[in-house]
Amino acid sequence: MRVLVVYCHPVETSFHAALHQEVLKNLRAAGHEVDDCDLYAEGFNPVLSREERLGYHDMPSNQLPLAPYVERLQWAEGIVFCFPTWCFGLPAMLKGYFDRLFMPGVAFDISDPANVKPMLTHIKRISAVVTYGRPRWMAMYMGDPPRKIVTRYMKRLTGQKAKVDYHAHYHMNIATEPQLKRFMARVGQAMARFA
Repeated sequence: MRVLVVYCHPVETSFHAALHQEVLKNLRAAGHEVDDCDLYAEGFNPVLSREERLGYHDMPSNQLPLAPYVERLQWAEGIVFCFPTWCFGLPAMLKGYFDRLFMPGVAFDISDPANVKPMLTHIKRISAVVTYGRPRWMAMYMGDPPRKIVTRYMKRLTGQKAKVDYHAHYHMNIATEPQLKRFMARVGQAMARFA
């Protein structure tokens, strides 16, 4: 399977950087063709400019500023998002990735505004590897926007066809070494079975 890994963390020595490497290693070992999209390393610009917003509905010219990212998304049969939650939400870099890339003509068809159609129907598999600084109950109390984006919004854009997994480690602020190792192993096993 062609798998796009979208990774978003600025620190190369973080636990999340180690998770990212575990994801890549196990996907490749399972025989998948992997495109590693490291948003920070690639210098992705998350800012939706005034000009882009004004041209947001002008297809296909709306895709020009992000043509390489559009191609990578359209190439993928599976997507793995790998990111921390900050302030109970997506990191700004990843939020900007969604804001700028998931546009008309790429992620959805709005030629009939009353009947928006999904355009990521080629994606059959979605997974996320996510860390939270606080406990699960607190994330749920806050509405857990990252989980909803992956498990609801993304699935909707595939026409409800994609299988979705969400691997979360909560309360990173007090996590013990054994807990981190168990989560790392669980992520590795999940990526080895990604299909």
